[in-house]
Amino acid sequence: MTASSWLLVALPALGALVLLLMGKRAKAWGHLLGTATVTLAFVYGLILFFTANTGTTTDTKLYSWIPAGALQIDFGLRVDALSLTFVLLITGVGMLIHFYSIGYMSDDEGRYRFFAYLNLFVASMLILVLGNSFVTLYLGWEGVGLASYLLIGWYQGRPSAATAAKKAFLMNRVGDVGLALAIFIMFKYAGSTGYAQVFQAIGDGKFSPAAITAMAILLLLGACGKSGQFPLQAWLPDAMEGPTPVSALIHAATMVTAGVYLVARCNPIFNATDDARLIVTLVGTVTLLLGCIVGCAYDDIKKVLAYSTVSQIGYMMLAVGIGPAAYALGIMHLVAHGFFKAGLFLGAGSVMHAMNDEVDMRKFGGLRKKMPITYVTFGLGYLALIGFPLLSGFWTKDAIIEAAFAQEGWRGWVMGGAALLGAGLTAFYMTRLMVMTFFGKERWKELKSADGREFHPHESKPIMWVPMVILSLGSIFAGGLFTLNKSFVTWLAPVVGEAPEEHLAINKWLMSGIVVAVSLVGAVVAWLIFRRDVPVEQPQRVSFVTRAARKDLYGNALNETLVARPGTWLSRALVFVDNRGVDGAVNGLAASLGGGSGRLRRLQTGFVRSYALSMLGGTFLLLAALLLVRFS
Repeated sequence: MTASSWLLVALPALGALVLLLMGKRAKAWGHLLGTATVTLAFVYGLILFFTANTGTTTDTKLYSWIPAGALQIDFGLRVDALSLTFVLLITGVGMLIHFYSIGYMSDDEGRYRFFAYLNLFVASMLILVLGNSFVTLYLGWEGVGLASYLLIGWYQGRPSAATAAKKAFLMNRVGDVGLALAIFIMFKYAGSTGYAQVFQAIGDGKFSPAAITAMAILLLLGACGKSGQFPLQAWLPDAMEGPTPVSALIHAATMVTAGVYLVARCNPIFNATDDARLIVTLVGTVTLLLGCIVGCAYDDIKKVLAYSTVSQIGYMMLAVGIGPAAYALGIMHLVAHGFFKAGLFLGAGSVMHAMNDEVDMRKFGGLRKKMPITYVTFGLGYLALIGFPLLSGFWTKDAIIEAAFAQEGWRGWVMGGAALLGAGLTAFYMTRLMVMTFFGKERWKELKSADGREFHPHESKPIMWVPMVILSLGSIFAGGLFTLNKSFVTWLAPVVGEAPEEHLAINKWLMSGIVVAVSLVGAVVAWLIFRRDVPVEQPQRVSFVTRAARKDLYGNALNETLVARPGTWLSRALVFVDNRGVDGAVNGLAASLGGGSGRLRRLQTGFVRSYALSMLGGTFLLLAALLLVRFS
């Protein structure tokens, strides 16, 4: 069966190709084709899951892709426990998002093109996780970047959407440079870019310690760009300009998980350098706190969830940075997060769909009465995210916090403490979102939308809420199934290695109780503050921390100061040097020759007497020079 694993990529890729070639002729059935191809890919992924021997790694060569002297790159796919885990997540959650999109995009004239881009996204992500070499991974990496650009900028009439798409594209290119440089180092030392050859070369000692560390840090840079980690996190909240199904696809099952996948896949590299693993854990720690803090200050429901994703990916990066003890924990949280975060984004889309595309939570309130299914499914996702006992996040996120505390020395206290604080802040901003949206006074009754229409909230169509119900079931059960049944850790062990025993300073269940207590404090504080009447207009007189959080903790300002403005100045300086220096020298020489030839041309009069006079003058000058030399 693994020999036909190429079908996983071919099905959604074929759907994208047909829809793009057919164009408007696919308007009536394009959404059905797009959904069917991803559904078939999911079904085939399930077949592989139950039939493939994932205790071993199977590499399948499809064809010779880049035969160029010493550089021999085959296009091949790798089926193992890690790749199949991502296949099921990408196609399973992606399939539900496709079904949801049928209802959400029903009134969009370009729906067939939207589904083509969704299929391209899924196909690119499958290439990324199934490729058996870093160059194949890079192909999927860039395909995901292209698809995200097209989908984030879907509403082309909005300048903000065009800007957000361009910002995502450019910031991801920064990370892609790091990934490309890492691949160059691999080829230099290993003579190959295949996973098997590179990892074998690491084990054989062909890489110097400095090369391994540099390579790992460059891989991390690529992961930071794709997964929206510090300092390249600023594009991720702006990606909310795209339709809500895009937000769910990017944030839950595909693009932002690619960085975590990259670090987990490259575990032989990161295991060989403690310095790089430390940097990974520090990046994850800073990012999870940054996402929590900013999420507390936003009123845009989608941006709160976006920063929640930034924070949760930070937890995953912290886990995979810890190393063999927590690689599986990071992947477990990634899968559980795929369920409840996709459900939360689809729930937010359901709310927006019912509220004339309004995203300001201050204009919501009391929607649980009008949208009971959305309220329940969203509420289950909320409980899973904050780590409510026995739901998914309780098992997966709490395990990461425990692993952080189990580290030796200052790392345990600093990173474990930050992760624990993040749990409390997560409960605070998510409870704030729940209360402002579904509880309290129905503030929307006193308002009108920007185009003058009144709000009439209602439950979404079944094609939209059925996927939300299915995802909410994953929010309830996924984490517990992973944690209570140790088979998931055993399942990933052939790829990420066996996890050694953790040694917590306190009892594990006591640690879980502390995490739950901190989360409960955050939730209660948010309930006490926001259960009262919430002003419809955002207060302007706020603390410095709130102002900073509203400005993304000055992440955009930092990027503009350190990268954008210096880059602009450098480009202007280079243009000046090019125009006045390089072009000036070339153009100046050409002008000199042209001017000189023009002046010499005047000597060509056509009169014989002029030429004779010139010859006579030349003769006298020659004789004078000879006499001067003779008598000097």
